[in-house]
Amino acid sequence: MIDLRSDTVTAPTAAMRQAMATAEVGDDVYGEDPTVRRLEERVAALFGHQAALFTPTGSMANVLAVRTLVGPGQEVLCEESAHIARAELGAHAAYTGITMRTWHGPHLDLTAIERLFAPAMGPFFVPTAAISVENTHNFGGGTVLPTADLRSLRTYADAVGCAVHLDGARIWNAHVATGTPLTEYGNIADVLAVCLSKGLGAPAGSLVVGSAEAIAESRVWRKRMGGGMRQVGVLAAAGLHALDHHLERLADDHAHARLLAEAVGVDPASVDTNIVVWQREDAAEFVAAAAGEGVRVATVGPRTLRLVTHLDISDADAARAAAVLAALN
Repeated sequence: MIDLRSDTVTAPTAAMRQAMATAEVGDDVYGEDPTVRRLEERVAALFGHQAALFTPTGSMANVLAVRTLVGPGQEVLCEESAHIARAELGAHAAYTGITMRTWHGPHLDLTAIERLFAPAMGPFFVPTAAISVENTHNFGGGTVLPTADLRSLRTYADAVGCAVHLDGARIWNAHVATGTPLTEYGNIADVLAVCLSKGLGAPAGSLVVGSAEAIAESRVWRKRMGGGMRQVGVLAAAGLHALDHHLERLADDHAHARLLAEAVGVDPASVDTNIVVWQREDAAEFVAAAAGEGVRVATVGPRTLRLVTHLDISDADAARAAAVLAALN
């Protein structure tokens, strides 16, 4: 079975398992796991920030990151299909008492942001504390946000005294697809969340990246939310291995995605990274038919289908999947 539902379905490679098995560990709640500390220091440096915090999931990383910028009774602005708004089960409101307002595509619409932005206007209106953007944009088909647009957002946010959160679950894909330095993405955001368990192929783990103050606060809240993980260097070792061995190969996933896009009638030039999204009235039936031919595809809406390429999809797998999907299309 060729599984294209998500890049979260990858299994650790043999070399990654070996790195995990031999990892030096300690109690991370006490800050004593040396492998976790190496991972946190390395990722913080990659993005040009002071510190980072290892978390079990990307959703937790986003909740922690946003709450450092937005307090109870304040709001964050984001695009309507952003992961923080659509796919985190209302965790931001449930845990930290914040609200969201959204704009309707494109994924970074500065005109819409300017229209939505609410300064502090007394006891009648919710003030905007942060703007959140997602790069790459999951439900937008792995779209890479243009660097020029991100810089414009940073300039605007500075002018109005607003913070910027970057959901960088797949920022590694954006980096490889465009050659944009990770530090440049880091410069855009006050706080980022980045994921190791998607394109990089680690079995679990994300990080919050930001100032020393933001990370110290997030460390307290991670424990409060049940995210203290003790001897978690065995997972951090997988992340370090992924950064060493699985980063540049993301270009292979992007090439496979373009091949699959052509098979289902999507313009390959519109596929920035490793995600293909397209519309079919018979989405559920198409998923069932593809599974019957040995290819797993996901629905992300009543009429919306998604393909995601990843570490476990070889050239041969991509070619076979393309043939199956083309025949069914």
